[in-house]
Amino acid sequence: MWSEESGVSASQNFFAILVKGGLMMVPLLGSSILVLAVVIERWWFWQRFRTQEDGERILVLVAAGLLTQAMQMAHTSRHPVAKVLLAGLEHRNSAPSLAMEAASQAELHRLKRYLPLLDTVITLAPLLGLLGTITGMIGAFGIVSASGLGQPHAITGGVAEALIATATGLAIAILTLVPYNYFRAKVEGITQLMEEHATHLELLFQGLQKRES
Repeated sequence: MWSEESGVSASQNFFAILVKGGLMMVPLLGSSILVLAVVIERWWFWQRFRTQEDGERILVLVAAGLLTQAMQMAHTSRHPVAKVLLAGLEHRNSAPSLAMEAASQAELHRLKRYLPLLDTVITLAPLLGLLGTITGMIGAFGIVSASGLGQPHAITGGVAEALIATATGLAIAILTLVPYNYFRAKVEGITQLMEEHATHLELLFQGLQKRES
């Protein structure tokens, strides 16, 4: 049975492990908190687009010649594809391709927000763990050189510090890699969708111009 005493003991053991990991556990813990915050924010960001893909319906309205209705739908939608199509519709008589390209770049910047931070943590966390390994081993060998092999507990403490820091850095990098690749795949999917719909809209514009002429 879970009790308050066992919970306190578990938390004490956790903080004891953090202390044994040395100074490198401070930036590692800070990076893990940043990663958690970014993952939650990005997950909530993508949840808003799950059931809001209005691109196909906008193209159907354009194909039917209902440009006003298509612009209204694109204007009310928050989906990146709809924003790109809205730019094309608003500049259909001048330079729709350039307008959609500029809009897609702005949307991509919004979609990729905070992903460089995750990429940095994936690279930095193992290096911080490795640095913790080196400092821990330096401390252990320093004790050996100062007092010989008469203090085995101090020596093993330095080795434990090295192993804890390394394991923590690798764990943070591995756990960050999964959501990072997931969010990158989502960005690539939306990018491809924006390109396909933008090309389709340009073709529809050409068809409408031929009909009018």
